[in-house]
This record gives sequence, structure tokens and C-alpha cells, in this order.
Amino acid sequence: MKRVATWAFYAIGALAIAYLALYAYAMFSGQPVIIPGDPIHIFRKPDAPSYS
Repeated sequence: MKRVATWAFYAIGALAIAYLALYAYAMFSGQPVIIPGDPIHIFRKPDAPSYS
């Protein structure tokens, strides 16, 4: 049981490090930042039919 707890601890730590690495990549990669309140732009073909 102690061995399972040790491996679970290592797995959770690895997930945390992977999350922090992805967060750092997202912050420093220069991608546009999603700002709360900004409208979501969904691009459609100009000749698509209007269903509304």
C-alpha cells in the first residue's frame, strides 16, 4: 500500500509539473491572450446560408 501511495504521489507531481510547463509555454509563446468579456469570433463562409 505504501508503494502505491508513493507512485500516486509521483504521478500527481508529474501532472503538476506538466501543467506548469504548459502554462509557461502558453504565457511565453506569444499567442493571443483570451481576455474575459471579449466576444468570441467564429468565422463562417460568406456564402453560407443564414438559418436565423
